[in-house]
Amino acid sequence: MLAIIGGTGLTQLANLEITHRQVIRTPYGEPSGALTFGRIKNEEVIFLARHGYGHTIAPHEVNYRANMWALHSRGVKDVVSVASVGGIHPDLTPGRIVVPDQIIDYTWGRKSTYREGNETPVTHLDFTHPYCEDMRQLCMRAAEAAGESYVAGGVYACTQGPRLETKAEIDRLERDGATMVGMTGMPEAILAKELGLCYAHLGVVANYAAGRGASAQGIRLTDVESVLKGAMQRVRTILEHLVSLHSS
Repeated sequence: MLAIIGGTGLTQLANLEITHRQVIRTPYGEPSGALTFGRIKNEEVIFLARHGYGHTIAPHEVNYRANMWALHSRGVKDVVSVASVGGIHPDLTPGRIVVPDQIIDYTWGRKSTYREGNETPVTHLDFTHPYCEDMRQLCMRAAEAAGESYVAGGVYACTQGPRLETKAEIDRLERDGATMVGMTGMPEAILAKELGLCYAHLGVVANYAAGRGASAQGIRLTDVESVLKGAMQRVRTILEHLVSLHSS
């Protein structure tokens, strides 16, 4: 089964025909909310709002382990994560869709593994390619089917949040090779890999990163809201095609 995780700007799917919701208890605490079961284009999917359905959970407070475990426990095998990002690379202008292929983790203090505890053997997991290539390709095919342009590949820098970054921090991320910045890509990606889930990220550029383009003197959050409102309508169309391609 396919699961869709919605981030900022996507706390609900208007094109989802809801059949039921289910509260899931996990060994790792409470997920961000009840799982929403439904159909898009007659295909079954599960939806979860990463920040809660009222968008009340900050990036550093999301219980990523509970979220991924809850999806896994319901038979989910494939996951597409939708989230907003700030564009560092000049090509990543507000409103662009991007499917990253790499990630750099700058977060701290987040529970980032299921493999811990005194009785658990030390386990190392290969993370050379953090995203599932099959799901990445599916996301890009869905964008093409929807007639949407997208940026294929890029390096997602995951910062702690909830504050936005300084210009100097964005300069550093760029020197490190990052092309975009967000706050929720980790530990979601590694937890998905630990659970054997095929996971990819569908990024929506909400704004230029600090010190770039129209954000040279600061980021206007009202502009971010406006961009996301329009872009998420296009994302919903992409998801419709994604669900159809996934089932074929």
